[in-house]
Amino acid sequence: MELVKDLTKYIFFTGKGGVGKTSLSCLTALTLADKGKRIMLVCTDPASNLNETLETEIGNSPTEIVGIKNLFAVNINPEEAAYQYRERIISPYRGVLPEAAIVSMEEQLSGACTMEIAAFDEFAGIMGDQDVTTEYDHIIFDTAPTGHTLRLLQLPQAWDNFLDTNTTGTSCLGPLSGLTQQHGLYKNTVATLADADQTTIFLVSRPDTASLNEAERTSLELRELGVSSQILIVNGLFKASSDDPVAIAMEAKVVNALEQVPVGLQSLPVIKVPLLPFAPVGIDRLRAFYDFYLGNTSPVTTENTPEIQGELPPLFAEFFPRMVQHGKGLIMTMGKGGVGKTTMATEIALKLVTGGHKVHLATTDPAAHLDLSLGDSIENLTVSRIDPDEETRLYQEKVMADVGSDLDDNGKKLLEEDLRSPCTDEIAVFQAFARLVDQGEECFVVLDTAPTGHTVLLLDAAQAYHREVSRSMQELPKAVQRLLPRLRDPAFTQIFIITLPEATPVLEAAKLQEDLQRAGIKPTAWVINQSLAPLAVTDSLLASKRQEEFQYISQALKQYSENVFLEAWRDHD
Repeated sequence: MELVKDLTKYIFFTGKGGVGKTSLSCLTALTLADKGKRIMLVCTDPASNLNETLETEIGNSPTEIVGIKNLFAVNINPEEAAYQYRERIISPYRGVLPEAAIVSMEEQLSGACTMEIAAFDEFAGIMGDQDVTTEYDHIIFDTAPTGHTLRLLQLPQAWDNFLDTNTTGTSCLGPLSGLTQQHGLYKNTVATLADADQTTIFLVSRPDTASLNEAERTSLELRELGVSSQILIVNGLFKASSDDPVAIAMEAKVVNALEQVPVGLQSLPVIKVPLLPFAPVGIDRLRAFYDFYLGNTSPVTTENTPEIQGELPPLFAEFFPRMVQHGKGLIMTMGKGGVGKTTMATEIALKLVTGGHKVHLATTDPAAHLDLSLGDSIENLTVSRIDPDEETRLYQEKVMADVGSDLDDNGKKLLEEDLRSPCTDEIAVFQAFARLVDQGEECFVVLDTAPTGHTVLLLDAAQAYHREVSRSMQELPKAVQRLLPRLRDPAFTQIFIITLPEATPVLEAAKLQEDLQRAGIKPTAWVINQSLAPLAVTDSLLASKRQEEFQYISQALKQYSENVFLEAWRDHD
């Protein structure tokens, strides 16, 4: 199946960070424009490098791409959209509610869910504007709405009552009353998404287990909502062209992933895209990408690739002596899905145990492949998993009982959907997480997947407001009271941001770091995982990829952290 044939009017690319959504959406837009179609590309990805990819400074209104006839692009800033959305909701309450309440509301409306709904507001405006859409043969969106956002928009608009009663809850979307006037537009937009004659969803994945599992989850969520016109793109397929051991192992890993494609994806049409020997940034390279995809010879050479210039950061193993200097405490691996957090956490735990330390290794990630049997076979190692589903269920029941008791049926439905958001999951596991952190007074606690800075601030703000408005403050568990100061104490907590040597993962890691710093938490170091830089590769394509990595390694060192370490690519977890 070919990427640019028989396409609908509206085309969406969705998938985890770093899978290639922006590259593929730009490739599709440019190729269609080259074929004489009039195209608008709309990006709502906060980690987008759209300006660099298309070599044009793109704003929030249609911008003609330099040197490309018929191609226009819009770069929606989701953070600015979210800010405007927050202000529409909060401004009527300034000077009415206590300042602590305003702070709590602002933080509640600072999460990823708010950004999603605000971005949806922006591109729904584009899809619903007939004066705009009739000008173009195809409108391509880089980043599609999640199932959670679509479910929320299908519910009745009854947030005014919800706000009146939810004075201490942890809503991540807050009232939608500021957007009720656009309910008809949203309804039509959701209907267009579900119309297979008008809309196609491309689920973009890498050929690895974590990425394919995420694509399956997204696919099933969208199908439940009637959005069934889906095509799977497996991006980054690799075939060895030499007897390079790294190349042979990489090919085997790809083959193994494709043999285990999740059941929920097996009925979908599939487009396979090869791993590129270069970053597809710039018009010439995008066109070279299309040639490479078609199997033609790429004009970008993969031969005689020069060596990486400059001194490489040290390997992560060199940090271990500094890691154990306090003899106990909390160690967290953080990062977007698919960067290797679980593997790194397990490695750290095993290294600590080998050094004679007592360790509790745990995860809050339901998709993490954490080997619980390690705790039965290795002395001084305890392994556990916080069950987020159970913690979330208990939290939802409590909020529904406390907050939902005075709501009407519509308000309860909205509250129930709000409690299905990603932010709710984080809040729900927080008390269990706090109990686990308590053990850091006696041993090392190594945690895979930790609460984000937004979650820390959300709880901090909600607790501050609770103290402001409550007549009798309920006693918080001591573990929770101690938690925020501990997370902010570098002598107790060490945080390692895990990323990959690619554009989008590095940008997402930078945003995560900014989020943590906003909460008063300074990461200890960055670990650039699955790097080819420390390896001696001879395969021409991998040698070119290795050289491309240096710009991202250099970016991390110069812009984001004085402590950057590498972890070499390997064929196993």
